[in-house]
Amino acid sequence: MQRLNKLIAHITSRVNANLRPMGLDVSQVVETTLENINLIRYYAYYALSIDHPIYFNFQESNLGGSYFLGKCVVDRSIIHQSDVRGDELKGKGTKIMIGDVETELYRDEIIRIVNCFMIKTLVHNHSRNPETPEQFRILNAVAMHYSNIHGTTLEGAYIGPFATADLSVMHNCILGNFCYVQAGDLSRVYIDPGRIWIRKEHTYEFNYRYPQAILEKYVSWDQNGELSGLFVDFLKGRRSEFLPVYDSLAFDSPVPVPENAFLSRYSLVKGECSLGDNTLVAQRACIENSVLGKGCNAQENSYIVDSMLSDLVIVAHGGKVGHTNIGEKVFIGFNSFLQGTEENKITIGTGSIIMPHTIIHAKEPITIPDETIVWGYVATEDDLKRHSMALQDFAMQKNMNMDRMTFIGDGAAFVKDFQKRIEHILVDNGARFNGEKETRGHAQRTRSVSYNLVQPYLGGEKEGMFPTIIVDDS
Repeated sequence: MQRLNKLIAHITSRVNANLRPMGLDVSQVVETTLENINLIRYYAYYALSIDHPIYFNFQESNLGGSYFLGKCVVDRSIIHQSDVRGDELKGKGTKIMIGDVETELYRDEIIRIVNCFMIKTLVHNHSRNPETPEQFRILNAVAMHYSNIHGTTLEGAYIGPFATADLSVMHNCILGNFCYVQAGDLSRVYIDPGRIWIRKEHTYEFNYRYPQAILEKYVSWDQNGELSGLFVDFLKGRRSEFLPVYDSLAFDSPVPVPENAFLSRYSLVKGECSLGDNTLVAQRACIENSVLGKGCNAQENSYIVDSMLSDLVIVAHGGKVGHTNIGEKVFIGFNSFLQGTEENKITIGTGSIIMPHTIIHAKEPITIPDETIVWGYVATEDDLKRHSMALQDFAMQKNMNMDRMTFIGDGAAFVKDFQKRIEHILVDNGARFNGEKETRGHAQRTRSVSYNLVQPYLGGEKEGMFPTIIVDDS
């Protein structure tokens, strides 16, 4: 394993060189994490589809258990049980606006991951970086368990477990556990654990900070340096059930799948479930004793258990939903945790927005009215009053403080941007498919996908390393 050990040291040195001005040394967290995983146990798999440009380049890396789709380059990196999804990369000739300037891409965009250590991380969407619109670039970075990198270019960064970097550009930044940031161009910024920060320059800024005691209850590091908390407990009881899913490329769907919907063969479906037309169930999603209405999205690392979803519900990456009844066109944000019980169900009204990284852990039945926005920590109806507002009322706000949340700016623009993004997700995922070619989305295009496997060296100096592989049909 000489080459693998050398690679680990190389990645650590590159990340530390970038984060030294921020006072962070990632050596310990990388070493502790590596002690608890087996880098030679899992194969990697890449998806081929007539609807997605094909170019894969893997060299001097370990890719155990990871999934790749679209144009991807991985160089001198460890990508373990992660999803790198390039199905929304911009194509050659696409015209984009950078500020008020229009420019055209001179080649297809590509996801480029170099000198990185990623554990159970999702990479998705496309670059918002005006300097490199042809590259969704992630360099010299460490991204920990169940973090999300969504449309965010990174150069020298640490992303803590269950954290999300969304639609931003980051240079030498640190994101704490379970924080969410969508704040544009950032340099040498530390985002506190449990902070939810959404900023649109000259328009609005939303901030919420979880109480330390609540945060540590759900996600923290124990005295042995291992990840712990209720999020981890929830996943530990279910992750092992995925293992048989990876035993074979053959796939017999456990439930009927409409011809215009998609159920990944790398998802898990248990119990009595049904899928409506135009639904999309992504890899590593888990559906258990639940109903998904027409046009629903169960995105990567989402869990939907003992729940009823009406039409056009989005459960975004990492969302966990249990004993919840959800009305039409509701958005459940990144890494949200909605856990009711048989006695204490959660009910969410039509058109509501559950913001990213929201925790609704019901101690009593909780009912969220139609067209409501919810954030932060909610355990009771009294909590809900302090952590929610009718969308119509939020749109009228200019400056407010509610419990641990502050908002300044244009409330109407904030609500409009969320609703616009929700509609974009529905369209891109094929929820609006009506039989016409121009309305096809991921649920329809990904039906044609095939999977190819690659395994690491199992002995000698290269043990744990994956061979250099280049796949190109151009």
